[in-house]
Amino acid sequence: MKKKASSLPIGVFDSGIGGLTVAHAISKLMPNETIIYFGDTAHLPYGDKSPDLIHSFVKNISKFLIRKEKCKSVVIACNTASAISYEFLRDKHVGNVPIFNVIDPIVEAISEDKQITKVGLIATKTTVESRVYQEKLKRRNPDLKIEVLATPLLAPMIEEGFSQDKISNTVIENYLSNPKFKGIDALILGCTHYVLIADEINEFFQGKVQLFDSTDILALKLKDIFENENMLSEKKRQENKFYVSDLTKGFEDSASRFYGQSLKLVLKKLKD
Repeated sequence: MKKKASSLPIGVFDSGIGGLTVAHAISKLMPNETIIYFGDTAHLPYGDKSPDLIHSFVKNISKFLIRKEKCKSVVIACNTASAISYEFLRDKHVGNVPIFNVIDPIVEAISEDKQITKVGLIATKTTVESRVYQEKLKRRNPDLKIEVLATPLLAPMIEEGFSQDKISNTVIENYLSNPKFKGIDALILGCTHYVLIADEINEFFQGKVQLFDSTDILALKLKDIFENENMLSEKKRQENKFYVSDLTKGFEDSASRFYGQSLKLVLKKLKD
């Protein structure tokens, strides 16, 4: 990649604002990179949408990030969209704009840890039903035991600001006390929202289960590839931008929680 192109921004998108945890991790690790974030808040959650509908959302968002915002790469910071639309988007932009997802870095990290013999996965219904984690993990390690559970209440609970309280503790305990998770060595937090309740999940397992989420793992993977491909920006060229397809005061408050600092969201409605 030419030096000029390396200074272009990184596009990051999610079905809502949960992907801001990924955007923050990228900014923290690579402060010279400019982030263009798009949260499709008008259509959240993706977890209960059909694959065809998710494809259409992803196509419009990526078009905006690549053509309008001139992003040098795009990160699908949503497990559901990664499960359903990553290959479609990767193939559409092959040889032009590199596409990254939040699933493969986790699969690689777990597969490389030979101490893990049984892993659990909590995620949206669509991510679980796609079987993408199960299939990718089994291809790398056929002997790995995998237990999965759809946890549809967690994302909306977190969106509403419930964490470290009686409500969140009850919901988390109800899901994680499922017998299928007995004896797991690791747990995949298969939704970018779940990073915000990682401490509670860790407390439930008394620190005895290794937790894997997409934030730091993906950021490290991205930096490694950018270094090898001469794509790292030498200095920050512009301010980060944070777009959403529907804007409420609640979204802005939650966005600041997810990103870890005060944010100004910009309403951007995309045309088909």
